[in-house]
Amino acid sequence: MTIQKQFASLRENYLVSIAAELETHITELLVEEGVSRVDRVSARAKEVDSFLRKLDKTNYDGSQKYSNPFVQIQDQIGARVTVFYESDVGRVSTLLVNKYFRSIEYIDKIPDTDWEFGYFGRHFILALPTDVMPDSFEDIDGLPQFFELQIKTLFQHAWSEANHDLGYKKPEREEPEQLKRRLAFASAQAWGADRLFQELHSEIGD
Repeated sequence: MTIQKQFASLRENYLVSIAAELETHITELLVEEGVSRVDRVSARAKEVDSFLRKLDKTNYDGSQKYSNPFVQIQDQIGARVTVFYESDVGRVSTLLVNKYFRSIEYIDKIPDTDWEFGYFGRHFILALPTDVMPDSFEDIDGLPQFFELQIKTLFQHAWSEANHDLGYKKPEREEPEQLKRRLAFASAQAWGADRLFQELHSEIGD
């Protein structure tokens, strides 16, 4: 069986249902903790095409990056918590990661310099809790042990989704550099809106 068919089968039979259980699990944790300023919680199983694109990645020496993709690719299941304000990103991160999940890796996504505008958000690689796994998960080959958790504000999420969509499309009437400048301008506006709403929230209070 090819890797493509193997992952497609794994996704259809297990990953989609695990993602649904994870979404419910995170939602229930936030409700129990009384976290109210959450726009949505979502979780998804990685698409087959996205999984295959990761397989093509190479190291600096030209060797394949993933020699054992079912173990090494850690975002086969991804979850996202979208919150209202920047301060909620830290609050939800601390709550979920420190209290409920075992952290493997953490990345605070920010542009390379203060003069750039781009992707913002917090990404965690966390151990999948047994609560969301099938009863016989220890006997199922290839099930991931980890998932990726993203925590973003509404504006960070909106910008990243649009940027991701546009990133796969080639402009027909505009030079790439001009497109990059326009995307940077949109990112700067989203960043400014985030800061303004955070300041207003801090002034007005809960």
